[in-house]
Amino acid sequence: MVRNVKIAPSPKWMRERLRAMGVRPINNIVDITNYVMLEYGQPMHAFDYRYVKGGKIIVRRAKDGEELTTLDGNLRKLNADHLVIADESRAVGLAGIMGGMNSEIVEDTADVVFESACFDGACIRKGALALGMRTEASAKFEKGLDPQNTLPAVDRACELVEMLGAGEVLDGVIDIVNNIPETTVLKLESDKINALLGTDISMADMQAILTKVGFTVEGDKVTVPSWRADVLRMADLAEEVARFFGYDNIPCTLMRGQTTQGGYNESQKLENLLGETCRSFGYDEIITYSFISPSYYDKICWSADDTRRQSFKILNPLGEDTSIMRTTVLPSMLDILTRNYNYRNKNVRLYEVGRVYLPGNGDGLATESKVLSMGAYGDDTDFFTVKGHIEALLGAIRAQEVTFEPCRTNPSYHPGRCAEVYAGGTRLGVFGQVHPAVAVNYGVDCELYCAELSFDALFESKGSDPEYTPLPKFPAVTRDIAVVCDEKVTVGALEKVIAKAAKGLLREIKLFDIYRGKGVDEGKKSVAFSLIFRADDRSLTGEEVDKAVTNLLKALLDELGAVLRG
Repeated sequence: MVRNVKIAPSPKWMRERLRAMGVRPINNIVDITNYVMLEYGQPMHAFDYRYVKGGKIIVRRAKDGEELTTLDGNLRKLNADHLVIADESRAVGLAGIMGGMNSEIVEDTADVVFESACFDGACIRKGALALGMRTEASAKFEKGLDPQNTLPAVDRACELVEMLGAGEVLDGVIDIVNNIPETTVLKLESDKINALLGTDISMADMQAILTKVGFTVEGDKVTVPSWRADVLRMADLAEEVARFFGYDNIPCTLMRGQTTQGGYNESQKLENLLGETCRSFGYDEIITYSFISPSYYDKICWSADDTRRQSFKILNPLGEDTSIMRTTVLPSMLDILTRNYNYRNKNVRLYEVGRVYLPGNGDGLATESKVLSMGAYGDDTDFFTVKGHIEALLGAIRAQEVTFEPCRTNPSYHPGRCAEVYAGGTRLGVFGQVHPAVAVNYGVDCELYCAELSFDALFESKGSDPEYTPLPKFPAVTRDIAVVCDEKVTVGALEKVIAKAAKGLLREIKLFDIYRGKGVDEGKKSVAFSLIFRADDRSLTGEEVDKAVTNLLKALLDELGAVLRG
C-alpha cells in the first residue's frame, strides 16, 4: 500500500519509454504499473483504496448477470466463467484483463493498493474471448506467467514510487501462495541433442549456452528457471541450444536410414503434365465444390432411375444446393461455363482435375476417383477442336492405340456429336457437344463442348518414357487411295482395318479428303488416305507395296463394304 499519493505526470524519461513501447502515458501511478508490466512481463493493477469497501481484495468468480463498467467505459455483463477482483460488496476489476472504473486512479486519489497476481492462462483467455476483449495484460496471462515473479514486480513498483516521489510506501505485503510449481530438472544428453539437431556441439558449449539464458547447470543436470515453464523435456533444451548456436550454423543434411528426397510421385507428375497441356491450348484451371444439388442431375437430363444418381448425402449440408457428393463432374463444369456465358465472355476454355464420389463395395464408404474435365465454347471451338485437344493430351502421355467410337446413348451429349475415347481397349471417357436440351436447362443458346476423362484410366494408359530411335536408313514409299463407303462408316473404322491389313509395313495413315457429291452415290462418301510404307531392314519394292495395298483394299471390302473409287 502507498499513502499520501501525489498524482502527477510521470517524468519525461518514463513517458518516452512508454510511448516507444506503444503505451499512452496517463499519470505517475498508472504509468508505474504499465512500466513494470513491460519491464518484468508481469501485469499489475493499482486500486484507489477508498473505493475498496471493507478493506479487502477478494478474487472470485463473477455472479451470473453481474455487471461491471471497465476502464474503457463499457458496461460488461458477466457470468460464472469470468474471474473478477472484488471487495466485500462488488466487483472492482476483471481479473487479468482490465480494471473497473469504480476503483480508478483519479486526481484526488490519496491511498493506493498495488495488486500483482498470477492467474490461470486458460481462464483469462476464455474470459477475454467471451467479452470480445484483448488487452496487454490478457495477452501475457494467456501464455502463462511465472508465479515467482509477482512479488519482485510489486517491489519494483514500490521502488519506482519512491524514486518518483509519488507517495509513501508502507511496510508489509500480503502474499498468498496457493501453489509453488515444482522445479524442473532435466538431464543434459549431448549425444541425443546432437542426433536430433544434426550437429556436433560439445557438452561444454551446450552448458555455456544454457547458463547464459538463466538455466542452472551442474554436470549433466539442468535446473529450469521458474519463468521457463515451456521447457519440459530434452527436445526443449535442444531448441535452446539450436537458437543460440545459430540455425545458419546447422548443416543441411538428409535424415539417415531412409530415403527423404522429396519430389512428385508418378500420379502428381501426370496431373501436372495434363494441366500443362491443357493450359498450352488456352484452357484455364478451375476448382469447383465436390458437393452439388440433386437437381443438377435433372439439368443434365439423367433419368430418375439412372443408377448414376445414387449419391452420398451430406449429414449437415449448408443448403439444398450443396447436399450431396457428386458422381459426375459435368454439372460443375457446365455451371462455370454458364457463369462465364452470362458475364458475356465470348471465348472460354476451362479444365479441372476434380473428384467424384461413387458408391463403394458395400462398406458404406465412397470410391473417390479423379476425373479430368474440360469445357469450352466460342467462335473457334467445335467437336473436332476438342477432339484434337484430347488427341494432343493422349500424345503427351504417350498413350497407344487411341481410338474414338461414336456414342449415341449418353443423354447429356448430342447423339450425333459425341464420342467415347479408348486407348489400347481401355475406355478413357467421353466428350462431345452438350445436348441442346441440357444447354437450354442452363440458359445457354450457344454450343457447349465438354469432356470427361478418367484420371485412373489415363494413368494406366500412360506410355513408357521415350527411347532414342535412329533415323530410318531406308526410304519410304507413299501410296494414296480413295475408297467409297457407306455414310455411317467412320474414318476410325477405316483406319483400323487398314492398319491391321498392312501387316507391319504401314508407318503412317493420313486422312486428307472426304468427298460427297457428283460421282458418288447418295448415302455414300469418298474417303481419301495417304499411306506411308517403310521397312527397317531393306528398301521396299514396288511389288511388296502393291501387295500390301491389295490386301488392305480387300480387307476394306470384306469388313466394311468399302471399294476403291474409280
